[in-house]
This record gives sequence, C-alpha cells and structure tokens, in this order.
Amino acid sequence: MRVNQKTLKVPFTIEGVGLHTGQMAKVTVKPAPENTWFVFQRMDVEGQPTIKADISNVTTTTRSTTLEQNGSEVHTTEHILAALYGMDVDNAIIEIHGSELPILDGSSKFWVEGILNSGLDEQEAEREYFYLNEVMKFESEASGAEYLAVPDDLYRVTVMVDYHSPLLGTQHASMNHISEFEKEIAPCRTFVFLRELVALVDAGLIKGGDADNAIVMVDREISEVDKQKLSKAFNKPASMLESTNMGILNNLELRYQNEPARHKLLDLIGDFALVGSHIRAHILTARPGHTGNKDFARELKKQMAKQKKQINFDLNKEALFEIKDIENKLPHRYPMLLVDKILELSETHVVGLKNITRNEAVFNGHFPDEAVFPGVLIVEALAQAGGFLVLSTVDDPENYSTYFLKIDGVKFKKKVVPGDSLVLRLELNAPIRRGLANMKATAYVRNQVVAEGHLLAQVSKNKN
Repeated sequence: MRVNQKTLKVPFTIEGVGLHTGQMAKVTVKPAPENTWFVFQRMDVEGQPTIKADISNVTTTTRSTTLEQNGSEVHTTEHILAALYGMDVDNAIIEIHGSELPILDGSSKFWVEGILNSGLDEQEAEREYFYLNEVMKFESEASGAEYLAVPDDLYRVTVMVDYHSPLLGTQHASMNHISEFEKEIAPCRTFVFLRELVALVDAGLIKGGDADNAIVMVDREISEVDKQKLSKAFNKPASMLESTNMGILNNLELRYQNEPARHKLLDLIGDFALVGSHIRAHILTARPGHTGNKDFARELKKQMAKQKKQINFDLNKEALFEIKDIENKLPHRYPMLLVDKILELSETHVVGLKNITRNEAVFNGHFPDEAVFPGVLIVEALAQAGGFLVLSTVDDPENYSTYFLKIDGVKFKKKVVPGDSLVLRLELNAPIRRGLANMKATAYVRNQVVAEGHLLAQVSKNKN
C-alpha cells in the first residue's frame, strides 16, 4: 500500500534551557518540502547554517548526541528526533536559537504535544522505507552494547538495560508498533544515578540540570562534600539531599515502572532517525546508549546503501515475451537456447530469465556428481539476452544476427545450480553506433550477483 510523505501543517515553538550548556534556547519546528527529512538550522549563527539529521554528522555521544555540519553544532538532538520519527513525520526544518535543544522534562512529551497541535499534512511524494533484508548482529566495542536487527514488516524495538544496581536492576521495554510511541514511550524521562551527577558536574556538563528534568536514582549514600557541590550546581538547598535514602530523589513518581528502560528505547528511536529513513525491522538491544546507537546506526546506513545497489526482480510477474517470441527473434535452438523469458525491455536495457533444471544436457558431463552450471554458459545466456535487446532496435530482426566481438572483465561470484532462476540483465553503456553495442552484463540468483562483465556485440544484416 502506498504511503505518502508527511510534514507539519503549521510551525510551533518551544523554549527552554539546555541540559549540558545551561543556556536558553528557542526552537521553532516548521514544515519542510518533500525529501528533506529532518534539518536543524542555527538561526543565531552568521549565515544561519543547516545541519542535517544524518549519522555522518554525529561528532560526540557523551550523555547525548551532537551533530555538526557547515561549521556549526547542535547538541542533545535525540528527544526531538524521536518525537518527529515516532509521530510519523518525514520532513521538518528545526530552527534553533542556541546550540542545544531544551531538555524540558527530560522526555519527548512536549515535542509530541507540539506536533499534535500543529497537525500533519500529507505530501505528494511517496515515502520510501528501509526494509532490512538480512539479520544483522553488532556489538559496540566502545560501550559494550549489543544489537540484533531482524527483517520485519513493521518497526519494532526491544530493549534490555542492566546497570548492576540494587535499585534499578534489570529492566525491559518494547514497542511493537510505531503508533505506541505517543503514549507509551514519549512521556518517559531521562534518568541518572545520583553518584553520576558529581562526575557530570565536575566534567562541566548538566549546567542546566535540575531535579525536575530527570529521574535521579539514589542507590548509595552520598558524602557531605558532594551534597554541597550538587546543591550549588542545581541551586537547591542541601536539605533536598539530606533526607534521601535508597530510592528516587525528591519523591518523584515514575510514570511507568520501567520508565528508565522505556527512555532508553526513546533515545534509540531518536538516534536511529539519523539513518535517514523509516525503518522496517525488529531491533533488539542490550545495554544501549548513544555511543552504541551511533555505531549501529552507521552499520544500518551502510546496509541501506548496499540494499539500494541490489536489484529486486519480481519473477512472478507476467513475461513480456515467452519462448515462442524469443525463438522468432533469436536463431538459437535447444540445447543452446538459454533464455526462457523476457521480463523487461526498453531502448537501453533488457531483463531475461533462464531456469536452471537438473535435466540440462550439460550436467551429464559437467560436474555430474555436483551439478554446477558452467560459467561459459552463463556468459552465453547473457549474450543471448543482449542479442534480444540489440535485435529489438531494428525493424526486421529476422533479417539480422548479433555477433559478439569482445568479452571483458567477466567475474564469477557464486555457483549456479539446478533449481536456480538465473536473471540476466543487460544495459547499454552508450547508444548503439555503426552496429556496435557495448553492454554491461549482470547475472543474478535470488537478487544476488553471480556473474558480471562487459560485452561488445555487432549487429549485421544476414547475407542470405
């Protein structure tokens, strides 16, 4: 079913303080043209440079995800990107006065509310999905996070976190459909252990931190020196920490029992939006974080590029030309006619099909105990499909023949065996001139390249 791209109906604006910089930021999320994806624009920098939400632009992943492009940076991008992706948006311009997105309450809740209030407009262009076509395993050496991606018709995410803490323990969270994001994932806030806050303050981070924009987990006693340090950093009385034992700082109520795990899922959705496409796969991960997310998102991006180079042939569609039509154009006959069907034909390319069966005469002598279709016959099959393309350019093909003059750079990548459907694709490298046709030839089995090379053919009129 066709799904069109979507953007916002009207802009919306949110202001707030950045978690790590402590600086106020004003953000306006605006509609964007088709095929834009998500683009940040630094309105407070000369020239108002843009920064595309793409994994190639990630610079740092210390406690948040930072993007840099065109000489400018934007920090803590994951929560707004999760909201846009989770609310089914394809294209948006994110104008920001400041270098860091506001932390707000530490979740995607307010971004989602802005998108809901704006509404969505359907655009003319069709949405393209990234359908993962093979299982991918990955372990981030830098973070120890583990990831598994499995092909699926939907976008599903399963997360497990284990921080070896008696308070948090092991938690799981899952999203079985992106429609669950708004109510089940978006309101879930970031969390931090109280003991980690001291290190973050010492590192010059969380200048905009507050007990109200994160879940603070308290799983051990804290010294008086550290209490005073945190009191000063948060501009809160030290008494706020005095009465805290094991539990949640400030008697904060969790929105979900497994809110920390759900927030890790939220972060993953935001970071994986940097792949640049709506994903169709089931992502399973243990101990995810921004660094691991970044590393695996890069692998997904590579896989997406790899799959785009693959050609998917529908072998069930009705053929343009059957065997009788082929015999009317090609002079070959059994056992040397090696094209059964023509699936596609244009002025510049042809796609043919050869079904490999065990009763091929060649198997009686070519590896009879381990039937392998000869490479030279794969080239011949390609040549015949190319001949069909070349002869289709003349008005009376029955009066012409095609002769191959040169075979160059042929490589065989995989065995072809009985039961395989050999797809033959020929494409002209240049227009046919003086009867010469230079073609790129590729043979596929199950959409995987098994042989490739270049063929030079000459078409000439029969003398008799």
